[in-house]
Amino acid sequence: MNLAVGRLTLLVGGLVCGAALLTAGAASAEQQAIKGIVSGAMIQKVGFRAMIQKQAIMYNLAGYARNIPDGTVSISLQGDKNRIDKVLDAIRAGTKKSSQDNKVSVTDDALDPSLKTFKVVQWTSTTRNITNPYDLVFQLRPADDEISKKDASAAWNTIAESTLKGDDLAKFMKHLDADD
Repeated sequence: MNLAVGRLTLLVGGLVCGAALLTAGAASAEQQAIKGIVSGAMIQKVGFRAMIQKQAIMYNLAGYARNIPDGTVSISLQGDKNRIDKVLDAIRAGTKKSSQDNKVSVTDDALDPSLKTFKVVQWTSTTRNITNPYDLVFQLRPADDEISKKDASAAWNTIAESTLKGDDLAKFMKHLDADD
């Protein structure tokens, strides 16, 4: 009898462990890391990287967006695969000020479990006359939820407000007041 109970316990324990491994595997299968290059007629000096960061904030994705001297934008995105796909669709579609139908060439990248930020590297603003470069850094939310576009924009404004200094901050705030 003890042998039968031992075997049953081992079998149930093995099933539970196996199910936990399958669940963990399924969760990690949904996670993705990509890097890529975006090209389009107008994707620099038009708020394009800020749009990408707002998308990353909305979908709680890590990575970066960086202007390249050849006129392209280098991107990295890490997180839920479906959310990354939504951001890539938004990048391709562009914004009112940027070109639309942008080309995005991506390759898979290694997942970095320690990466918990999305950074716009050396952000400046032509419309606000902000020429000093700033790294705008979004810290991933502990709750891996999606937020609205409006909430993502508000979060982005908070990041900019806490990063910019002196006259640049004043220019940014004046531009915000003009938007209201």
